[in-house]
Amino acid sequence: MVTTPDAALDRFRELLRIPTVSLDPDDPDADGTAFLHFHDTVARLYPHLHASLEREVVAEYSLLYRWRGRDAASPLVLMAHIDVVPVVPAEWTHDPFTAEVVGSGDAAEVHARGAVDDKGSLVAVLEAVESLVAEGFTPERDVYLAFGHNEEVAGDGAQAIVEVLRGRGIRPSLVLDEGGAVVEGALPGVTVPTAVIGVAERGVMTVHLTARELGGHASTPPRDPATARLARAVLRLHRRPFPTRLVPPVRAMFETVAPHTTGPLRRVFASIGLTGRLLVKVFPRLGPELNALVRTTAVVTELSGATGANVLATSARASVNVRLLPGDTAASAEARIRRVVGDPLVEVEVVSASDPSPVSPWSGPAWDRLVAATRSALGDDVLPTPYIQLGASDSRWFTAISDHVYRFTPFHLTRGEREALHSHDERIRVGSWLRGIGFYRDLLRKS
Repeated sequence: MVTTPDAALDRFRELLRIPTVSLDPDDPDADGTAFLHFHDTVARLYPHLHASLEREVVAEYSLLYRWRGRDAASPLVLMAHIDVVPVVPAEWTHDPFTAEVVGSGDAAEVHARGAVDDKGSLVAVLEAVESLVAEGFTPERDVYLAFGHNEEVAGDGAQAIVEVLRGRGIRPSLVLDEGGAVVEGALPGVTVPTAVIGVAERGVMTVHLTARELGGHASTPPRDPATARLARAVLRLHRRPFPTRLVPPVRAMFETVAPHTTGPLRRVFASIGLTGRLLVKVFPRLGPELNALVRTTAVVTELSGATGANVLATSARASVNVRLLPGDTAASAEARIRRVVGDPLVEVEVVSASDPSPVSPWSGPAWDRLVAATRSALGDDVLPTPYIQLGASDSRWFTAISDHVYRFTPFHLTRGEREALHSHDERIRVGSWLRGIGFYRDLLRKS
C-alpha cells in the first residue's frame, strides 16, 4: 500500500466527521445510525485490513478484530473507543464535526470532537495495521483490535468484548488502551518530555447526598430547610478532602524522572522515600493533576432541588463524583463520606462504584515493548515512566484476563490539547498524530 501523510489525514478527518456521540444507556430506542455508518466507513477506508483480519460486531456496535499471527498464544490487544462525548456547538471556534485543519506546517491542528479522545488513537491503530498488512507483514503473535462503543458512558461494549475473549480462553500478554501521553511541564522541574504510561487507574463511584422535608411555600421556610442541610454537607466534604498519600506507581514515577529534574527537586525526587510525606502535602497546591495523583478526590457535579422558584424543595440532592486512588475502596470511601457529612438527616447512597484497577508491573517483557516503541517512534529524548491513570477507561475490564494492562495515548500533547478533552475546541496537532501511527507500527512489529 502506498500511502501519504495527506491520505492518512484525509481518512482521519472523514471518520472524525461521523458524530458517534455516546448513546443514552437508558434509552432502548437510541439511534445507532452513526455507529453503523462508522463501521461501514472503516471497512471502505481500510480494505487491506478487512481482507486479512477477522471482524465481528459485539454488543450491537462494538468492533473486535483478530489478526492471526504465527502463534495464537499470548496475544497483543490494542484498544480504543468509537464514541465521543456530546458537544455544545456554540462554544466551539470551529464546527466540532467538520474536522477543520487550522494552521499550517508544524502548527497545523485538526479541530474536532474525538481528535484526541479517542478517535485519534483508534484511527492511528487502523493506519498502522493497514500499512503493515499491505506490506505483507505477519505478526509473531495474534493481535486483537478492540473498539468499544460506549466508553464515555461506562457502558458494556468493552466488557462484552472481554467476555468473548474469556470464553475463548484468550489471555493477552499485553493490553494497551488510551491514557497518559507524552507531556512537558506537567511534572515540576522535569526537563525532558515524559511519556506517562498508566499502570493502573483510579476507581470511580457516584454518591448521592439527599436531604428531605415536607415542602410548602417558600414564603414560610422552616428553620433548617433541606437545601441548607445539603449545602452544609457539601461544604463539609469540600473542606475535609481525603488524605494525601504516595502510592507505589507514583513513587516510581518520581524516582524515574529524578535524574532529569533541575534544582533542589532533583534531590527531593531521588530521595522520595524520605521526602514523600512532605511532597504529598505540597502537590495539591501545585495543580489539579498533581492533587489527583496523591489522593482520592470527591467533587459535587450535580445539584437539584425544588421545581419552582417559590416552592420549598421536598428533597435536595447533590451528586458526588469520587475517584479512588489505589489502596482505597468504594466501601472505605463511603464510610469516610458518612463520617465527614456527619448528619443523620442527610442520606448517603452509593449509586454506582468500581474499585481501582490492579496495578500492572513497570518491568518485564510487556513494559519493555512499550518503552522500546516509545523511544523508537516518539524520540530517544522521551522518558517513559509509570503513572496512575486519573480517569476511568474501558481497560479496567481487561484486567480480568490480563496482568499487563497499560494506558497510553502515543501523542505529544500540549497543556492546551489536554485541557480541551471533553471540552470545546478539542484538537490535535497533525504532526503529533502522524508520529503516533509510527508508535503503533513499531509496537506491532515487536509483537
